[in-house]
Amino acid sequence: MHTGRHDDGGALGATVGLASAPASAAVWNSCDQWGSTSLDGYKLYNNIWGSGAGGQCAWVNSGTGWGVWANQPNTGGIKSYPNSTKTINKTIDSLGWLTSSYNVSVPSSGAYNTSYDIWDTDHQYEIMLWVNDNGAVGPIGSWQADVTLGWHTWNVYKGTNGSNQVFSFLRTSDSNSGTVDVKPILNWIAYTKGWMPGNETIGDVQFGYEITSSSGGLDFTTNNLTISGG
Repeated sequence: MHTGRHDDGGALGATVGLASAPASAAVWNSCDQWGSTSLDGYKLYNNIWGSGAGGQCAWVNSGTGWGVWANQPNTGGIKSYPNSTKTINKTIDSLGWLTSSYNVSVPSSGAYNTSYDIWDTDHQYEIMLWVNDNGAVGPIGSWQADVTLGWHTWNVYKGTNGSNQVFSFLRTSDSNSGTVDVKPILNWIAYTKGWMPGNETIGDVQFGYEITSSSGGLDFTTNNLTISGG
């Protein structure tokens, strides 16, 4: 676990953090807990939801280019999931394709994962695709299989958080850029494993950073993120 310098927080910490990020050209920024905006067909959320959270500021240049400066304390538990969201609203069966390309710059310290978070419209099922992680973080549930799907190889875990099923796919090696074909992953869950119905409607496809700790203030930058389905 990374233990960074102490930061007194407040406006000064937020200002310094934003200055270190490529935020000068930002069309929107917010340090609000639930700050959000919509651009280019994506919704961007600061989304500081966990207990004991610290300061965090999001900046957005476009729907596909954004980032956060986060100063989350060096304690356990997820503090935030800043993300961009694309709404699909199609059943697994009726989806012809669902793909995404990502390119991120993430810190070498702190505890976090960079992940897709895919939800059905009833929020009964949550599908997480971790493309990289750092520090003391781990998935919910127990290991089920290792599979190669959607152009990546994953360690698959299955469990519940008490309110919904969680299927976590952890990339076997960290990646800061790539393309994911999500449709075969959904088919594998529904038809190979039978973990969810094929007529389940996929609602939101999110991509962002589950941040547990980023003490002293760290930058998470989404250089490019596109999600497309139809």
